[in-house]
Parts: sequence; C-alpha cells; structure tokens
Amino acid sequence: MDNLELMKEIARPSPTKIVLLVIDGLGGLPNLETGRAELEAANTPNLDELAAAGICGMADPIAPGITPGSGPGHLALFGYDPLSCLIGRGVLEAAGIDIKLEPGDVAARGNFCTIDEKGLVTDRRAGRISNEKCTELCQLFDGISIDGVRILVYPVREHRFVAVFRGEKLVADVTESDPSQTGVVPLEVNSLIPTAKRLADIANQFINRAGMVLAEHHPANMVLLRGFSKQPDLPTMSEIYKLKPLAIAVYPMYRGLARLVGMEIARTGTTLEDEFATLKQNYDDYDFFFLHIKWTDSAGEDGDFDRKVQILEQIDAALPGLVNLEPDVLVVTGDHSTPAVLGGHSWHPVPVLLYSKYCRPDAVEKFSETAFLSGGLGRLHATQIMPLAMANALKLTKFGA
Repeated sequence: MDNLELMKEIARPSPTKIVLLVIDGLGGLPNLETGRAELEAANTPNLDELAAAGICGMADPIAPGITPGSGPGHLALFGYDPLSCLIGRGVLEAAGIDIKLEPGDVAARGNFCTIDEKGLVTDRRAGRISNEKCTELCQLFDGISIDGVRILVYPVREHRFVAVFRGEKLVADVTESDPSQTGVVPLEVNSLIPTAKRLADIANQFINRAGMVLAEHHPANMVLLRGFSKQPDLPTMSEIYKLKPLAIAVYPMYRGLARLVGMEIARTGTTLEDEFATLKQNYDDYDFFFLHIKWTDSAGEDGDFDRKVQILEQIDAALPGLVNLEPDVLVVTGDHSTPAVLGGHSWHPVPVLLYSKYCRPDAVEKFSETAFLSGGLGRLHATQIMPLAMANALKLTKFGA
C-alpha cells in the first residue's frame, strides 16, 4: 500500500481547516558579505512567533542533493510522490491558463529569450517583457503548421507562453531547447526514444521559424522550449483526503498544477495583499487552502538578495490577517530553495513550520534555516507534510486494529 492509498483508507471529512502557505523558493544561502541567509536578514516577527508556538524542521522535496522543479516540489507538498506522479511543465502551464488539451496533444512551456549576434543566449527571460508584449509576439507565429502538425501558441505571463503541438503520432519523450544558462546557444531538441523523432524534428523546425519571425523584436528575439508533456491522470485531493480544496495563486502554472490535482481555483488579484484577501473571502466555503506566493522565487532567480528579503518581510506583515482566521492547522513552507547567491533553484532542504493546538512545540524561536535544523520535525520528506497536516486537523482515523 502506497501513501496515497493509505490516505484514501484512513482520511475522513471534518469541519476543521488547513492552510498550506507556500512561499515559493523560500530557502536561501548566506550572503557572501554578511554571512546571513535571506530569512536571517529579514525582520519577520510574526513568522518568528509562529515558529516559537509550532513545530519546525527541514524538508527535502525530492531527495538530498536533488534540485527540484516547481512542479515536483509542489506535488510533494500535496502528498504525491514526485518521482512516480510526473507532470510536465508544458501541461502545467496549459492548465494554468485554462487550455483544454485534446488526446494526443503535446504541450511545451516556452520562454521568449534574448540571443546576441553569435546566437548565444544573453537573457533567458527577455528582460521579463510585459504581458501585452507577450500576447503581441505570440500572435506572430500562432497556428504555424509543420508536417501536418498545428502549433498553437498561447501567452501566459511576461516572457512565458505555451506551445501546443496538435497532430498525429506525437510522442512527448524529447529533450528541451532551454540550456538553463546564458552564454551558450539554445539546445537542439532530440528524441529520447525512436518514436519521438517526429515531434523532435517538428519542434526544431518550429523554433527556427519562430526565431526568423522574432529576429527584429529584440530583446525577445528567440524562443526556448521545455517541459514537453501530455495530460496525466492523477487521483484528486478530494478522492484521497476527503477535502474540499481551494487554490489561491497569481501565476498560471501554480493554478494549473492545483487544477490537475482537483482543487478549485479562486479568482484573485495580482498582489500579495489580494491573495490574503481572497483567502479571507473564501474561508467559510472550503476546508483546505493552498496559498501560493511567487515573488520570493522570482527575486532569488534574479539574484536579488535584498528584494527577496523585502518580500519575506511583506509576507510577514500580511500574516496576522491569516492567523486571525484561526485555521486549525497552518503549514508554512516552500516548494524548493532559490538562494539569491545561486540565482536559481537549489538542492538545499526547505524550512517547514507546522502550527496547530495539537503539535508539540520545540525550542525554535526564529523562522530561519539555521534555527529549523534543530526543530522537532527534524529532516523529513516533503510528502510527509500533508499526512502531518491531516493528523493535526483530526482528519485521519486510526490505521489497523
């Protein structure tokens, strides 16, 4: 019996409420000048107070030493094994903007990027162009047809778009064109198995055509594709945990991931304050809330230590509004670490705080990696967080006689 089957067997509905606050890219590393990580540099009295009242630890989203993508990191937080429940980035982005994929479709996440005269990538995000510019550029090559395959291009947000390959005999087992670094040329898409060669060839032709169309549109003068994938079939959180879950997220990919595991998606605004207000507005109607905060991750990816600290302080300032709702269980954690000193996701474990009236408080008094290393939860796998939240919400019956 795997963990999800166990949860199905012992979960029970109840009126208690769980809030899972996911601060994307939460974990950090010490600044080289000060020796303090982002959480240590931030002034977070409300998070510190929660840490002192709750139980704390560090979580590995995948396994020690493995750097997670956002999809696997979140799946683990929802209790799904990220190694067996695979969802590609393309499908996540498509679901996040309400694209209904047809059987056989392959979706890919796209980035507008900047290349120089030598064809080297100088900015993987094209300066984070505006949403309006993204929409305008997508229209330039939406609907291209190659070898009987139509490519539908949808704007997502800033530099991101979705490319849906629609046609016969498309197999998603191909590599990505995104090199995940600057100073190099985009990669060629290659097939991982013989039957995927058709899609690889079509993807490379599409990328070349898009590059020609975008040649005069600096800084967004090329595209990168990753996360080629088809629609998965996953059990929903309602089926597993007997919950009525709601997702509150600004960025489409996270709404898409929540939708794929059966959450309802709240309409919310574009700011952190909007998200907390949306939680309050919907609080009476659901018993599980996934509240996602993206901007910490963006600051970390941009290598902006000070901005990440500032966002952490903004989250802390908004926290009393959440605490005043008196959820039966509050979990504060992240899907992965994004240290500003690395400018990207990393393999480091992520702080996790669980607060309920049934937890055993430890001696932690500061919301930081250093303090949480000695917390009562110890070092756990991220898939263990959801069962702990369910138990503290009294939503699990006894296992066995």
